[in-house]
Amino acid sequence: MAGIKDVAAVAGVSVATVSRVLNAHPSVSAGARARVLTAVESLGYRPNAVARSLRTDQTRTFGLVIPDVLNPYFTELARSVEEEARTLGYSVIIGNAGERPTVQDHHIRTLLDRRIDGLLVAPADGGSALLADAARGGTPMVFVDRWIPGVDVPVVRSDGRAAVRELVGHLRGLGHRRVAIIAGPATTTTGSERVDAFRAAMAGYGLPVPDAYVGQGDFQAGSGRRATERFLALDEPPEVVFCADNPTALGALDAVRAARLRVPEDIALVAFDDIRWFVHTDPPITAIAQPTGALGRAAVRALVELREGRRPQSVTLPARLVVRRSCGASPDTPGRGSAVPRSPAV
Repeated sequence: MAGIKDVAAVAGVSVATVSRVLNAHPSVSAGARARVLTAVESLGYRPNAVARSLRTDQTRTFGLVIPDVLNPYFTELARSVEEEARTLGYSVIIGNAGERPTVQDHHIRTLLDRRIDGLLVAPADGGSALLADAARGGTPMVFVDRWIPGVDVPVVRSDGRAAVRELVGHLRGLGHRRVAIIAGPATTTTGSERVDAFRAAMAGYGLPVPDAYVGQGDFQAGSGRRATERFLALDEPPEVVFCADNPTALGALDAVRAARLRVPEDIALVAFDDIRWFVHTDPPITAIAQPTGALGRAAVRALVELREGRRPQSVTLPARLVVRRSCGASPDTPGRGSAVPRSPAV
């Protein structure tokens, strides 16, 4: 592999001149710059990124730690983060926590050891001492989707409360009164926030939420299946199951079909986090959609601002209700209480 000394020899200049050309220093003559660039191309020279990072104290690399790469929402979030970072001249190293705090902390330590320029994290739980210590130690960090209360870093997230109110109004307009929820872990901000939003929306419409209608999930399909099986075994099962994320909804749908029931004729189903394949299920699933791409791009821009010494504001973007057929709405009307246009059936 050609080195910088080889480039200097072919171009007939000093190593220092090659370095200035590669770093776009204005003091190099046009002729010398052209010879260096020609030599770089002919030799296939690639600068040593590690050596450059030691000189500049920049790796041009961000770390992204997400709770679950198998969750299509986080897959899409990671994609938008990588695309925006690449546009701004950064690479991204992704760590998958698998919803396990110990694995999350392993990735955080590894990324910090690699001298990354900043961290984007959707915490797998709300009590990571390592993340709090890293923030206090000056590591540029942005929380995206989830956050840790009390840790003073910018947060880029969506607000689903208005969409949840709209959902409950839509369900009530369709005649549903008994609505159950499968919550995410209470140790995550999204897990607790979505349950609180659901309870507040139900209370606003005068609808009760019995304890038997609250299932505890872990953002995994298995917990959605188990909670739905318990709902279906009640003397008075719910008319609707609201799942706090999309893997839980998949598990709930499996349980309904295993019981030889139909959606929405026997029980309605709705999910938080819209994903692309929801339009291909039978029936297509009503969901609350977060602006995933916009969240990823905003998080990267906030981290770049931090890296450049500025203090960005936290960003909150609204989620929206996407009405499909899994709650029993007719193809022609969205139902009372929902102002959201119906997505075309696929």
